Amino acid sequence: MAGIYIHIPFCKQKCSYCDFHFSTNLQHKSNLIQAINKELEIRKDEISTPLETIYFGGGTPSILSEIELESIFETIYKNYSTKNLKEITLEANPDDLNKEKLNFLKSTPINRFSIGVQSFFEEDLKLMNRAHNVQEAETSIKLAQDFGFENITIDLIYGSTTTTNEMWKQNLQKAIELNVPHISSYALTVEEKTILDHQINKGITKPVDEDRQNEQFQLLVDTLTSNDFIQYEISNFGKEDYFSLHNSNYWKGIHYLGIGPSAHSYNGKTRAWNIANNSKYIQAINENKLPQEIEVLNEVEKFNEMIMIGLRTIYGIDLNRINSEFSQPLVNSFHEVLNQLINENLVEKKENKIILKPQAKFFADGIASRLFYID
Repeated sequence: MAGIYIHIPFCKQKCSYCDFHFSTNLQHKSNLIQAINKELEIRKDEISTPLETIYFGGGTPSILSEIELESIFETIYKNYSTKNLKEITLEANPDDLNKEKLNFLKSTPINRFSIGVQSFFEEDLKLMNRAHNVQEAETSIKLAQDFGFENITIDLIYGSTTTTNEMWKQNLQKAIELNVPHISSYALTVEEKTILDHQINKGITKPVDEDRQNEQFQLLVDTLTSNDFIQYEISNFGKEDYFSLHNSNYWKGIHYLGIGPSAHSYNGKTRAWNIANNSKYIQAINENKLPQEIEVLNEVEKFNEMIMIGLRTIYGIDLNRINSEFSQPLVNSFHEVLNQLINENLVEKKENKIILKPQAKFFADGIASRLFYID
């Protein structure tokens, strides 16, 4: 199976923490959608197996008009095998999901929403410079459910300077009360050259407190796992049968095609990524060129990626694959550090898989880096 990720690089306004590629200038939106459709046609032979998932990410895909979204589906269904499609996700901002929009989306193949709630508190939303308010966050979820969309995930951000532990508990409780079956939750990260980074450097906003982020991460895990959510990836919690199929396939190494400016692709041997510039992307596609860079993954890169992804998921690091797919120096280095991590009570072996101990999950990336092989 395979998946397609489509990057829609437009937003109504810029969130303070965001460093993704997007534009608030919608002037060339139609031209870019035409280019996306053309890229889908140009690259149709890169996927030889039936599609299992389609994911509209961004940016804000819910900003697309009916004609634009319908054109993308028409192009996909014309050029790719869709007989095994199971999951089609649309990322959406709460302020876009009104009755009129949902009535249209119900007529499309979309069967899953990822709603960018981030918080149910106005002070958090203002710090993040979100385009919606608390009422719209709650209403959008209820409206989507009223229109028959059951497979909904929401994003929640913890560890903001405005988010107390009590507020965070209430955020989680609200999500549970709304019967959302999947939650993706991330610590507020200060990326370079973002609005938030500027505000912290100027003393306008306090820096994030990593200790409080750790506390709120533990509250996240304890609260959701005691309410029938399964933490199947460090930042992702789903009830039974509601895991993200598209993202799970990323983590399992399934091939996918990334369409649109800045989108990444993976075919098992190489990674490719499109230029993060809307005008240059449109120009290149119109000239029948793919504006992308390609990286051939060497053994060490494949090894380190398997470590990173494995430790972040419930699927763990498969010892059989480590021992059989990689050269002896990498295998020896892995087992040497692994024994140290086991002795430090950070990881454990279960059914020939290596998984993190519960108390170590917040530090997953740091622990994974210790297992990396450095050339």
